[in-house]
Amino acid sequence: MRRLLCVRPVWCCLLMLAATCPGVAAEPAGIRFTGPWDMAQLKKPPAADWGQKTGLVQEVYYAGEPLAGKPTRVFAYYARPEAGDRVPRGRRHGPFPGMVLVHGGGGTAFAQWATLWAKRGYAAIAMDLGGCGPDKKRLDDGMPAQGHPEKFQKFTTDEEARSLWTYHAVAAAIRGHSLLAAREEVDPQQTGLTGISWGGYLTCIVAGLDDRFKVAVPVYGCGFLHENSCWLGEFARLGPEQTKRWVAHYDPSRYLPGVRCPILFVNGTNDFAYPLDSYQKSYRAVPGPVDVRIEVRMPHGHSQGWAPKEIGLYVDSILTGGDPLPKLGPMKTADGKATAALTAKVPAVKGQLHYTTDTGAWNKRTWQTVEAKLADGTIAAALPDARPLVYYLSVTDGRNAMVSTEHAELP
Repeated sequence: MRRLLCVRPVWCCLLMLAATCPGVAAEPAGIRFTGPWDMAQLKKPPAADWGQKTGLVQEVYYAGEPLAGKPTRVFAYYARPEAGDRVPRGRRHGPFPGMVLVHGGGGTAFAQWATLWAKRGYAAIAMDLGGCGPDKKRLDDGMPAQGHPEKFQKFTTDEEARSLWTYHAVAAAIRGHSLLAAREEVDPQQTGLTGISWGGYLTCIVAGLDDRFKVAVPVYGCGFLHENSCWLGEFARLGPEQTKRWVAHYDPSRYLPGVRCPILFVNGTNDFAYPLDSYQKSYRAVPGPVDVRIEVRMPHGHSQGWAPKEIGLYVDSILTGGDPLPKLGPMKTADGKATAALTAKVPAVKGQLHYTTDTGAWNKRTWQTVEAKLADGTIAAALPDARPLVYYLSVTDGRNAMVSTEHAELP
């Protein structure tokens, strides 16, 4: 699915907002906005100390951003394939495609997650973004903790802005990419990025900053958090002026227009943190290729966030020549029917219409699913008569891989 029409209004509004915020200047059209980060420095491989190796995974500490004038370290797990993993015979020793794995709130560097990608044939790095080491205890020289006070601090100066968690977490993810890409066994031209929850939020920012990535998959996380999310209370506490400043620096809506790689947005209809209205605004802000996977009542969590097979298949299709996910064109509604064009290299086996007639909070709405018809390169379904109505179409291929259209609303 590709969206172009909504980018200009979103981008113009963000530029106007940025002009009102100290420390963030509006950039000329066509120039990637980089916020408070020095991308030239972040793209350099950081100093690193390599530790013990267990199975496919090796511990590593690498340099982070200074905090209060003092250096910091980031702990991570690095994993690479070995014989027997899913690696073409001619590439058993590399170069391997690379993946950067960004955890969410309450998470840490997950060795299991890095191992999953290594077994898929990727070199992968999963870093801790809460200032902790392998024992989940705070490092003396760690980055800020990942609590709400560190994420939603008030700030007025550039120096104060660089004390927030988002500044350090984004930098740690990009430095992790630089470390990964510098490895002899990694192909620096074939790297991807995925993150879960707050890691999905970070993925939306990092994908808009770091032009080296060839593919990105944010799970749950999105932008426009100040308009609707579970953190509206935090923005009320910040107040209007501080909220404007926070959004101009740290909301993904500021960076999604800079995304140029293919990106797959993965979420559920009833996510408690990232509702479908802010989610839709987020993927519409991306000017390049966009695909969407919305699952009815998808559970929220780290293991649930890395479980969808579509993530690996999507990345494979970009980085290793795998068969792509099905493609759905824009959904059209006419004469009481929803339709969309469908192309699928792996034949589609199921089409569905998902809808709710509820209003109010997105996470409390009840969704229903009925079968849709697949025929002649289209998916089609009759809409129920009830109004109001929110609905979207999905299609599943022979690998049990599902993609969906964006949702639409009828008053």
